[in-house]
Amino acid sequence: MAQSDYFSKVICVTFWEKKDIKIKVVNDAMLNNQFDAFDKIQTEAEAAEFQAMLLREGYSGFRSLLDGFTEAVKSAMDAEIEGIEQAIAKASRMFPEPVIFSPSWERIWHELGEMAAFKKSVLEQIPAHDRDGEWQVILDNPHAVQEVVCYPGLPFHEAAYLYAYFRPQLEKAEYIRLQKIQTLIQDTGG
Repeated sequence: MAQSDYFSKVICVTFWEKKDIKIKVVNDAMLNNQFDAFDKIQTEAEAAEFQAMLLREGYSGFRSLLDGFTEAVKSAMDAEIEGIEQAIAKASRMFPEPVIFSPSWERIWHELGEMAAFKKSVLEQIPAHDRDGEWQVILDNPHAVQEVVCYPGLPFHEAAYLYAYFRPQLEKAEYIRLQKIQTLIQDTGG
């Protein structure tokens, strides 16, 4: 493996400690340096410096920050989700008009907040001792002629994230199911 390939796949673990809340975020070290920098903000001066830097970097810098938040929501477990919700609120105060980076991000803080809230809801409803095994997420609208969407064979943390990702986007009459596979029979053709 070439050295550049190795570094592009390096995973780092960072901890954010604010108000006795620890957030463990697994993210790609090369892609989420803005989120890491955001995590380290301690003072108003550092916040102002970070805002100015991100405004200079524009779309790509802000995108890196958003990618970090998405990874944080994706990897968050019980003890971390409240801190992520607080971080999203803090970022929304620092960047109240994300449309200056891209028109498609007009509601990004609301969307990230909803994802975190739905992930929190899933974590609260399913006890840690019931999270092992295989999970799947199903989306369907029984009143429309369209295919059922199914994400099978997932570990709990991935299924919980997909549920949290798709849940805010449901249209009228659509439903989403997060379910644990208890019995499975699988065959392949050939």
